Amino acid sequence: MGIVSGLLGLPLAPVRGVLWLAQQIQEQAEEQYYDPARIRAQLEQVDEARRSGELSEEECAEIENELLQRLMTRRIRPG
Repeated sequence: MGIVSGLLGLPLAPVRGVLWLAQQIQEQAEEQYYDPARIRAQLEQVDEARRSGELSEEECAEIENELLQRLMTRRIRPG
């Protein structure tokens, strides 16, 4: 029965490959999105933009809150 199910499932192989690739891409993107080192670097960029006057205090506070939320979410998430 293994040969028959293998042959019947063969047309789905490209779909499985695409799904696997999409999952790998998603995992990489999430890893980068929640990476503490990247978040800290972004916080430093926001601080620099605040000091140079590129961003207002309100804009900086909003961005910092979002970045800190990501940092806290990373600590909750497994991995």
